[in-house]
Amino acid sequence: MTQQPDLANIDLHLVRVLHTVISERSVSRAALRLGSTQPQVSAQLKRLRGLTGDALLVRSGTGLVPTDAALDLLAPAERLLQEAAQLFGAQRKTAAFEPARAQLTFKVAAADYLDPWFLPGVVARLQREAPGVTLEMHPLSADSNYQRKLALGEVDLVIGNWLSPPGELHLGKLLSDEVVCLVAADHPAVKNPRAWGPERYLASDHIAPTPLHPGALGVIDEFLAEQGMSRRITVRTAHFSLAPMMVARSHLVLTTGRLFCQRHIHTLPVRVVRCPVACPPLAYYQLWHERNHSAPAQRWLREQVREVTRELQALGGATRVVS
Repeated sequence: MTQQPDLANIDLHLVRVLHTVISERSVSRAALRLGSTQPQVSAQLKRLRGLTGDALLVRSGTGLVPTDAALDLLAPAERLLQEAAQLFGAQRKTAAFEPARAQLTFKVAAADYLDPWFLPGVVARLQREAPGVTLEMHPLSADSNYQRKLALGEVDLVIGNWLSPPGELHLGKLLSDEVVCLVAADHPAVKNPRAWGPERYLASDHIAPTPLHPGALGVIDEFLAEQGMSRRITVRTAHFSLAPMMVARSHLVLTTGRLFCQRHIHTLPVRVVRCPVACPPLAYYQLWHERNHSAPAQRWLREQVREVTRELQALGGATRVVS
């Protein structure tokens, strides 16, 4: 039975010495290329002779020539060094992602209280730029532990808004959006905007999204609580995209970002009015885990999300806010 080599005695630098010495056919020239000294390379050549059981280089006249066994080792050594560079070196870290040729799945979890054109824009962009890619879209809901899912690789990217994003995740800010209210066209806030003050606002019937986890207040209510205020929420819905239709047929007040509201003013009998409480702008982020922070495909995905955001902001235009 052939004895297996002791891999513990072999390191990558020794393979590089082997390749360089055989290629140069000179210990002194090999030492110069390796940035080493002739005695060090001679000692490493001695180790290589012991590991291979071959002289590797033998004298011929005034120089050295590789043995047949050494020549046979040259190509495998070169392949090993190239593969090591791909595995550990800068080439892997900066490898370009080729979207047009990619065959993989991206998993994105996103809230539906973003601009209604946002996710369709992401889908359209990925279909155009990376037709071989599959996109799985997951909701953000009360039973969705997005931090755990990011850590386990069950989702690649989470998109939403937070007053204070989780500190242990990477984040990229996408946009800030003015907080406004969406109401029916016949709502008192439209008929009598001067009376639409904080007291009237807080006492109104409000519709709000289902919290992302039990006990969570949501961004608007978290801010109100910090100011010692609370509003009357009479409807909570996990179907936030349907909230404008619920508003249109009631006197509910929907408090959210301007970009979301403006998409509905031309299709539903609703109006955008100012929020009487001076809420800070809604900050939307994309969050991701350290596990895929440097992956070229994931970096490309995050850039596409940013590009879609920029395009929507450019196309958004101005929304008339009833003051």
